[in-house]
Amino acid sequence: MTTVFIAGAGTEIGKTYVTSAIVRRLRADGRDVRALKPVASGVPPVGDPGFADSDTARLLAAQGVAVSENSVAACSPWRYAAELAPDQAAALEGRTLELEAVVAWCLERMEAEAGTLLIEGVGGLMSPVTQEATGLGWLWSLACPAILVSGSYLGAISHTLTAYETCRAADVPVLAIVVNESPGAPTPPETVAEAIGRHVEVPVIVIARDAPCPDALAALV
Repeated sequence: MTTVFIAGAGTEIGKTYVTSAIVRRLRADGRDVRALKPVASGVPPVGDPGFADSDTARLLAAQGVAVSENSVAACSPWRYAAELAPDQAAALEGRTLELEAVVAWCLERMEAEAGTLLIEGVGGLMSPVTQEATGLGWLWSLACPAILVSGSYLGAISHTLTAYETCRAADVPVLAIVVNESPGAPTPPETVAEAIGRHVEVPVIVIARDAPCPDALAALV
């Protein structure tokens, strides 16, 4: 199967929106696709009114999967209530999170699934996942390519180029950079994408807010 990791140049910039857009497009094209967010912070309990706005709920909706205790656990087995880095959110609940367990679970899914598997990370590329590991360590351990999601906010160009160079230094292949339109950004996402594109060797694709997955992005996965 094909596995792609959806990584963020920062936090709260639209990884779940981009992942969901890709899922909907592939499903519309008749392709077999599955999306997972193994580690998720800021997730209310299933049945709580706020759960519908969680990243996990949005990914299940994109896949046409009904919300249940089992479907939620199958998408996001490590869920925490606090909107903090997972290691901090886990500590608040008296729990621990080990990278080895997360990686092993992902590898099992990668071996078991058919078609295309999208694994969405948590926070930014260098955000802590456990007390010892960052998102980069998680991505590197899976040995799969990444799509790097950026915003169009002020500072996004620097953040994105830093994340891209970090991936390159770690020998993590980047398939593309997706510039997701940020609300209230001072410049259009196309301007941000053009600036990023002058410094990278991969496609830079714009996805406007509430727009479907572009053809160029769907073709990469």
